Amino acid sequence: MENPTINRQQPVASVVLDHSECAQVFQRHRIDFCCQGDQSIEAAAKAKKVDVDALLAELSRAIADRRGERQADPRELTTPRLVAYIVSKHHEYLRKTLPFVQALATKVSRVHGDHNPKLRHLETAVAEVCAALLPHLDEEEQSLFPALMSKEPDRAAIARQLESMQDEHLAVAKLLERIRAASDEFTLPEWACNSYNTLFSELQQLESDVFTHVHLENHVLRPRFAA
Repeated sequence: MENPTINRQQPVASVVLDHSECAQVFQRHRIDFCCQGDQSIEAAAKAKKVDVDALLAELSRAIADRRGERQADPRELTTPRLVAYIVSKHHEYLRKTLPFVQALATKVSRVHGDHNPKLRHLETAVAEVCAALLPHLDEEEQSLFPALMSKEPDRAAIARQLESMQDEHLAVAKLLERIRAASDEFTLPEWACNSYNTLFSELQQLESDVFTHVHLENHVLRPRFAA
């Protein structure tokens, strides 16, 4: 039975906006709620070969099992406060984490690449994510975000920047898919060392953070200016 607050035709992004706890459910099934957030629950389930009724039930359980107070709705934040939150919560995390994860991926590939050649592909994908995201953060903080908060915004210029931002987000999503594939869905072999374990744990956390980060920019921040 479908939860009265969600239905199979609801866009996945709107489900996450209304119920942040559902993000983990979508992520578990590799359903993109950020760059492909406009697709319906039914379409997303079909694309990933997931039973839609089972997915709806899982989403309903996540909503019912929510613990503690509901997180603040980002849609209620002013643009300056939303931007400040994105920078402090997500940009700062990425600036700290990306160099660490890249170095760790290189180490694990060097030590265990002969045993598992996929680790070399993983190292390359991680390096490409870092190369894509770090300049992206700089561009947003130095150009896009100040433009969005300007007293007299240049709507045409902002529209071009938002379109570029969207394209870059799609490219990062594809890189995260490559990381998933190269890591066999973050599956650890029995012989994995501490560095191997740490790398996969950090990559899972990185993926989760990027999805949430991009979701906020695509579905909360961007709609305020895209029209």
